Amino acid sequence: MNDVTRRDTPREAAETRTPERDGVRALQPLVDIHEEGNALHLIADMPGVTSDSLSIEVDNNVLTIEGEIRLDMPEGMSAIYAEVQAQRFARRFTLSHEIDAEAIEARLDNGLLHLLLPKKQSHHRRRIEVRAA
Repeated sequence: MNDVTRRDTPREAAETRTPERDGVRALQPLVDIHEEGNALHLIADMPGVTSDSLSIEVDNNVLTIEGEIRLDMPEGMSAIYAEVQAQRFARRFTLSHEIDAEAIEARLDNGLLHLLLPKKQSHHRRRIEVRAA
């Protein structure tokens, strides 16, 4: 799993991959994570993935992204040469206690999954004014 922290680049930990099942290869989507203000942005490369084949869940501060790339062969055709294959995928990240799991938003756009991971209000940085006595 990856540890998604507040300021630092996520620290790599034990990754969980989906094993090959039913002849379908496992894929591990490439992910970038950026911090902007009071939120983290997770961008995953998912060409060929549709929203109905994608599942995103948070359980006990573990964010799980999983699904499947499905390939449909037109009726009456058979493959002569095929490099592109149906694939299952899964990525798991341990979320920092600062992330508001109830407010996570997801958008799939042209093969890129965009997750907005807002920080809890109590963890927002704020400047405290010092008044003279």
